[in-house]
Amino acid sequence: MLYPELFAQLEKARWNLSDDIPWHAFESDKLSDEQAQTVRMNAITEWAALPATEMFLRDNRNDSDFSAFMSIWFYEEQKHALVLMEYLRRFRPDLVPTEAELHAVRFEFDPAPQLETLMLHFCGEVRLTQWYRCASLWHTEPVLKHIYKTLSRDEARHGGAYLKYMKQAIERCGNEARAAFAKIGLLMASSSRAAKPLHPTNLHVNQSLFPNDTVQSRLPDPEWLEAWLSSQIHFDEPWEARVVGGILRNLSSLFERPIETIQALNRYRKEVTASLKDTNGLPNPAI
Repeated sequence: MLYPELFAQLEKARWNLSDDIPWHAFESDKLSDEQAQTVRMNAITEWAALPATEMFLRDNRNDSDFSAFMSIWFYEEQKHALVLMEYLRRFRPDLVPTEAELHAVRFEFDPAPQLETLMLHFCGEVRLTQWYRCASLWHTEPVLKHIYKTLSRDEARHGGAYLKYMKQAIERCGNEARAAFAKIGLLMASSSRAAKPLHPTNLHVNQSLFPNDTVQSRLPDPEWLEAWLSSQIHFDEPWEARVVGGILRNLSSLFERPIETIQALNRYRKEVTASLKDTNGLPNPAI
């Protein structure tokens, strides 16, 4: 069981909203309207941990250990939304998200395979770690820079926790888990080939609500994320390479073989998929 270990680890690293954020260091002349608006949008996006947690609990009823871990992840992710809203409450109260705007990103996600969803959210944490590091460098207001550094460290720890559950899944499920992780890893590491950066907040998750079935589509400005990345914080190719490198390094450790490129990951995916086909004696769905 991983929950007790992860609880202890994350408890030691937990920061306090009142004492560990240097609210007194705020410099009003270093916060632009443009920057404050991005804080509002990020606060609403972080609120989407609520429907994600509901999805995890529903789809992992057979796994009480992982479901218990959700109590930590949900708490810390909702605190991310809270600290951003507290920043606005103190310094730009006109931009605090309304309850209706927050509730708009709470909707039901379609059931999804446990292994693929686990890997998807691991990759999401790797990506958010770098997004928030980049955002901290872009911002000029000292308190906000500190907040984004803090959130980035949290996301990195969450990625590490998901990785432990991925290792556990391989111990239990073998190549079934390896194939699922390689499949989603290939998708998420290939964002540069897609028209947009791939993250759980901009993937379609409820067929009956399409096209209004992504967290991003339910934001006050659905075009915000791409503009934030490309035109504001300038999350460019070197930053994207850090995301891809992080995914590949962790998969190398997880699969116990060097995987240094997307092409190598694709070869590995085909290998474990073929192994599953041979083991089952049945055609394997195309991946």
